[in-house]
Amino acid sequence: MKLIGLTGSIATGKSTVSQMCRDAGVPIHDADRAVHKLLGPYGAAVSDVLFHFGDIGSISAGIDRQVLGSLVFKEPEKRQQLEHIIHPLVLQDREKFLQACHRHKCRHVILDIPLLFETGSDSECDKVIVVWAPEWMQRKRALLRYGMTAEKLDAILSRQVSQVVKRRLADLVLPSSLGRAETRKRLLRWLRAL
Repeated sequence: MKLIGLTGSIATGKSTVSQMCRDAGVPIHDADRAVHKLLGPYGAAVSDVLFHFGDIGSISAGIDRQVLGSLVFKEPEKRQQLEHIIHPLVLQDREKFLQACHRHKCRHVILDIPLLFETGSDSECDKVIVVWAPEWMQRKRALLRYGMTAEKLDAILSRQVSQVVKRRLADLVLPSSLGRAETRKRLLRWLRAL
């Protein structure tokens, strides 16, 4: 079974490409979705996050991710504390997914990991897809997101490997600026050739 890493910097179109892969029938483990579940109502990370970060939600309602985000952006040590809670749980979830894929004899699976290179997870992958967009387009898309500011975006980008480096490390560089049809065509052609 081949493991294909899927990544891209913020607002480059990775989620759209992830859905294209899902539509093509490729099994996907989405790290962001795993985190949403872990922090959602009755999520496995909720009690630890409440213990370390205070009254920012409840077991039954989950964690207020906007409040949590503002806390961890201001204090790097709090971000590290959150990562120590979340990362092992995401890895457990991914391992269960991979075991199920092995049982079903999947030929290849996709690991959708926003911080693939930053966490060293690319070393576990046989191939890597990097989705990218021109910087002006990336900034425009990002700043349209709810709660996003130029300052917050710059803080996020400062912690991500640059798009230039990601493209150099990729097996497939997939531009999202040419329209969805072209992106899908290039993706499906590459997947068929695997």
